[in-house]
Amino acid sequence: MIYLKAEEEIELLREADLVVARTLGELAKWVAPGITTRKLDKIADEFIRDNGCKPGFLGLYGFPASVCISVNEVVVHGIPSGYELRDGDIVSIDCGAVTPDGFNGDSAYTYMVGEVADEVKQLLITTKASLYEGIAKAVPGNRIGDIGNTIQTYCEKRGYSVVREMCGHGVGRKLHEDPEVPNYGRRGTGPMIKNGMCIAIEPMINLGSKNVVTEADKWTTRTRDRKPAAHFEHSIAIHNGKPDILSSFDYIKEVLGERFI
Repeated sequence: MIYLKAEEEIELLREADLVVARTLGELAKWVAPGITTRKLDKIADEFIRDNGCKPGFLGLYGFPASVCISVNEVVVHGIPSGYELRDGDIVSIDCGAVTPDGFNGDSAYTYMVGEVADEVKQLLITTKASLYEGIAKAVPGNRIGDIGNTIQTYCEKRGYSVVREMCGHGVGRKLHEDPEVPNYGRRGTGPMIKNGMCIAIEPMINLGSKNVVTEADKWTTRTRDRKPAAHFEHSIAIHNGKPDILSSFDYIKEVLGERFI
């Protein structure tokens, strides 16, 4: 069932997404060669709690960390570990925060570590651009399939592939609500988009094949061919007839400056 949100609920979701945005901005200060992904998780956990929220992912479905940290060929759900980031890596950090009122924020950004190969940088640029192309289709009267078709078409025309196994989702008092929001599909299909709908759109795009595998930990999902993958995500509300982006990359931009994708 799709729950349409009232104005007050949208503002509470915005509060949660502000904490997520600020957390991703704080992490941008630390993403560099030599830091472990476990250290980044600890920084995120403390920052979220210091800002009056709880980590949205910790313990969710049994996930053992506060943020998902996915390096290079890992598409999503990477578990923080003792791995030290290296020059040339890319690292997707997917972050969630829950307000005391129980509303969820959710957003993800893929960072470059040091000097990254140009073909990988272009993957990031395309994936992020496809996110905004998809968001532009989130208007009343369109359907969820219009979002996915737009993302798929944008990326495949540029030679990239779209992961099929994971998708975006509704967001509210639960992190994952209806509807599912695939990053592929046919125009004119799926649930009708209406005012009050709140969804997370999150393109997961691969440099090589679309095929993925899940590791033995049952979380870490990587590309089968071990080529890099990128992941960008915003939570949005369809509000007053247009998409209202509740999350933000502005805090990341403030830190990264010219290195901001």
